[in-house]
Amino acid sequence: MSGHGTPIPMSSAKCGPLTGIANVPGDKSISHRALILGAMAVGETHITGLLEGEDVLDTARAMRAFGAEVTDLGGGAWSVHGVGVGGFAEPENVIDCGNSGTGVRLIMGAMATSPITVTFTGDASLNKRPMARVTDPLALFGAQTVGRAGGRLPMTVVGAANPVPVRYAVPVPSAQVKSAVLLAGLNAPGQTVVIEREATRDHSERMLAGFGAEVSTEVTEEGRVITLTGQPELRPQVIDVPRDPSSAAFPVCAALIVPGSDVLVPNIGLNPTRAGLFATLREMGADLSYENERLEGGEPVADLRARFSPNLKGIEVDPVRAASMIDEYPVLSVVAAFAAGDTVMRGVAELRVKESDRIDAMATGLRANGVEVEDGPDWWIVHGRGHGDVPGGATCASHLDHRIAMSFLILGMAANAPVAVDDGGPIATSFPIFEPLMRDLGAAISRSA
Repeated sequence: MSGHGTPIPMSSAKCGPLTGIANVPGDKSISHRALILGAMAVGETHITGLLEGEDVLDTARAMRAFGAEVTDLGGGAWSVHGVGVGGFAEPENVIDCGNSGTGVRLIMGAMATSPITVTFTGDASLNKRPMARVTDPLALFGAQTVGRAGGRLPMTVVGAANPVPVRYAVPVPSAQVKSAVLLAGLNAPGQTVVIEREATRDHSERMLAGFGAEVSTEVTEEGRVITLTGQPELRPQVIDVPRDPSSAAFPVCAALIVPGSDVLVPNIGLNPTRAGLFATLREMGADLSYENERLEGGEPVADLRARFSPNLKGIEVDPVRAASMIDEYPVLSVVAAFAAGDTVMRGVAELRVKESDRIDAMATGLRANGVEVEDGPDWWIVHGRGHGDVPGGATCASHLDHRIAMSFLILGMAANAPVAVDDGGPIATSFPIFEPLMRDLGAAISRSA
């Protein structure tokens, strides 16, 4: 059942070539950060291309609750009149972050060094996700938390009245944890230092610097050492959000497995900490090219062209690449089903604690559709059947997870029999135009109820 209403059963069937231009929504990671840092700046930040999915809209509502003036100007344009670092007001009501792990963890970080008390909740999926990975380092600043067993939502965070700067080594590769600590460090005196052994997406560091924070990154024997000087006055910005590579993954992967397809996905962010999927697909033999490569707002972008690739081959994905494509493994496993040979994915334990246990969800659904899968605690192997030999025909559980739902709908576009999902409702959290966009390209997606 969807956390936002009645379940929406959906299915997809084998279709003709997918062709045309896929204008996917704005980048979700950048959209969250633009709203939060805009709310912590002094003055008006203007944002264009904001992803208007439920996850980001929940963050916008949260920033209003903290006292920022957040206005939808229409057409993906928004303005945020910030209250300054340390200027958050105590919300009158519980902050509901819906399905968004990114939203709740970043917001917790942003408020943890202000003397306010905030209670957070979410939908059934988010309330099962572990928050200790964020609340443990926030406690070092002086914040206190009380939540459900296992460090789960609903949870109340009491911000530190007299925060202290911290030095924190992130125990697992997580841009959410890193970003939460950096956001907390904004209102702490002195220098807050975050050390990550494996590089994760660096949107927070780039955007903090853009807003005027003093932030530096150094590669040492310990790993990437990010140093932030606290208590700056953040300057408002004009932000044009590039389009989301995680959303682009779906039309791109569909084009690779549907015969005759040729799809252009313009203006996609190609930050090297996010582009692991596209490098992996090329290693598998995908006909995937970058056109019009350029820099926009400090972020590398390009237009992606994906064409049907009948000779895909299984590979062993470099585990070092996991952090740069962690959200794309579900749809990669779909492509792997149509490749010849085994695709081996290791070092992906993080997939077990996403919106769902994504390894189990995809392995179970792929097996039901005739694809052999092996899996372990932090690895899985898809035994590809090659082009034209994936049976399909099953109904898969989405587990309130937007990426699981979309991945199985992509599977159905090239399988020999339609593939259904029990609930496509969660897709609206990150990719609200997924259905019409894919139909416009030629996909056969339908709602069962």
